[in-house]
Amino acid sequence: MWDYTDKVKELYTKPKNVGIIEDASAVGEVGSIVCGDALTLYLKIEDGIIKDAKFQTFGCGSAIASSSALTEMIIGKTVEEAEKITNKDIVEYLGGLPEQKMHCSVMGHEALDKALANWRGVKIVDEEEHEGEIVCQCFGVTDTLIRKVVRENKLKTVEDITNYTKAGGACGSCIHKLEDILQEELKLQESCAESEISGEKKKPLTNIRRMQLVNETISDVIRPILQKDGGDIELIDVDGKKVFVALRGSCSHCVVSSVTLKNLVEAKLREFVEDDIEVIEK
Repeated sequence: MWDYTDKVKELYTKPKNVGIIEDASAVGEVGSIVCGDALTLYLKIEDGIIKDAKFQTFGCGSAIASSSALTEMIIGKTVEEAEKITNKDIVEYLGGLPEQKMHCSVMGHEALDKALANWRGVKIVDEEEHEGEIVCQCFGVTDTLIRKVVRENKLKTVEDITNYTKAGGACGSCIHKLEDILQEELKLQESCAESEISGEKKKPLTNIRRMQLVNETISDVIRPILQKDGGDIELIDVDGKKVFVALRGSCSHCVVSSVTLKNLVEAKLREFVEDDIEVIEK
């Protein structure tokens, strides 16, 4: 028997912000009824502030509670503040979720990402076209989503991946692919940890090493996130601690490209390379 917190029970039995916003500024849809979970998130945004949020969901009590919690968390927030909310924040707001239900918080985070992309005018296409290869056919889970969830939640086992994404939870034919992806991500985490232990991030980097780390971070971390919303990024040059990039695809004409450069590109490069990297758009 799963142990649910009082907050989960409250928002399941008496969910808040259920419904449709007819004149919504943005809509984000994730999942499908066929797969067992589906969520549609509606946002009313004025002057960059989320004035209202409502949802419709098809799923279990944890899905309802997670969706309700998300709407409560983002109402009154600026778009920039909402962008920083993660599935871990949703879980914390609920006081916790059973491990087997963590995918409900991930679904809420996905819906928020898609709604904000919709608000920016980013064309949202089918997942197969912009979120990588579908690994779990039963639930339509892509490799890009799996890698993102593994990194953000520091997952260590295939069972963790199933709990957070549902991938591998039905026929099990994708388990070997999940193992391969997990091992790749764990090696990347280990490499970063070794760099920190050895003091690689503490001492000045050589220009060659800095360029290598910048290129790896853009290719392995930043690009997959941008491609999820139909965007892309090109590394133009590295001059000392100044990194020159060009946003491509839908990102090239996005009205909030400056926010993307600061809150995503520069933030990730400062996390994985050096804490005083400066990103400049060419």
